Amino acid sequence: MHWCPRCRGVLLSPGKVDAPLTQRNYRWVARRPDHRTRKAGATTTAPLGPTPRYTQTPRWGLLDPPPSPARTPERPLYGLALSRDRLLVATMIAFLLAALAEYGRYLILLQNRARLIPAWLLWISDATVLVFGIIAPIVALVTAISLTAWLIEARTIVFTAYGKRDPRRRWTLIAGCLVPGVNLIWPGVFLTELLGDDPDPRSHRAVRIWWAGWALSGLLLIAATLWRDASTLQAEADGVSFTGFTNLCAAGFAVLTLWMVRTLEGRDLRGDVRSAHRWVIAADPAEVVIEPVAPGAVASDDDVVPGTLASVTAGNNADSVRTGENSQEEVVAK
Repeated sequence: MHWCPRCRGVLLSPGKVDAPLTQRNYRWVARRPDHRTRKAGATTTAPLGPTPRYTQTPRWGLLDPPPSPARTPERPLYGLALSRDRLLVATMIAFLLAALAEYGRYLILLQNRARLIPAWLLWISDATVLVFGIIAPIVALVTAISLTAWLIEARTIVFTAYGKRDPRRRWTLIAGCLVPGVNLIWPGVFLTELLGDDPDPRSHRAVRIWWAGWALSGLLLIAATLWRDASTLQAEADGVSFTGFTNLCAAGFAVLTLWMVRTLEGRDLRGDVRSAHRWVIAADPAEVVIEPVAPGAVASDDDVVPGTLASVTAGNNADSVRTGENSQEEVVAK
């Protein structure tokens, strides 16, 4: 190129383009960008100043800091799933108190057949039945939401460990666990998928027991709801007793749920890590069951008890008697 594409200046002196380097009358010179300014101020003399030096050991340079730990992505459902055990215990306590309130009212109804009940006692009974009848379902609903969050987190962890993605969408899991009627079937399906293709027999059995208990709890809830519309006084009293029974079953089901989720995590009901048991071959020597027969004392005719085994005497004939022996030895078999 003869001309600069930027400033349109001459790049080459007149001559052939393909001339060798030895025949060209120009050369490239590298200059600093401020060579014009430095050349103009070269006439002025200025003090050079002190020589630059470091007052301390320089700390700049190539650094090799240790790698920072990878930040785990925040999961919004993880915090709700952590409170699962406490909510299950709270649900059990709430339903136990609700059952006690219902049975207390039933006892008041029994006493009211023959005598009047004080107004303050009726007020206390009504207040406890109302309060615990509202608190227990609310706590149970919050617990169900927490268990749903735990199920989503557990499925995510398991399928990620297998290098797969959960085939169920999150809204499908939420709807299958929280929509009434539908949630009697789908939670058991979701838990069975969580176990994988080769499930642990203990965990598989725990899921089946929990699924049957969950379906029974739903039927009991429907029966208790329909029983509240009874018209006769005796039917209403029986409905109070049956409601207390359903509350006890709900408390027991909370304990069953706690046992099931801890079994899936390899723990027992108290939260301790379940230890593995296996059968091994005993290395101890075999214990002697039959005591060996040992020589006994001389037994007389009076010592023989009728109905028992007779003494086996050695040497019943004359050939067995030794010369020079004053007494005859006998072997007594007991």
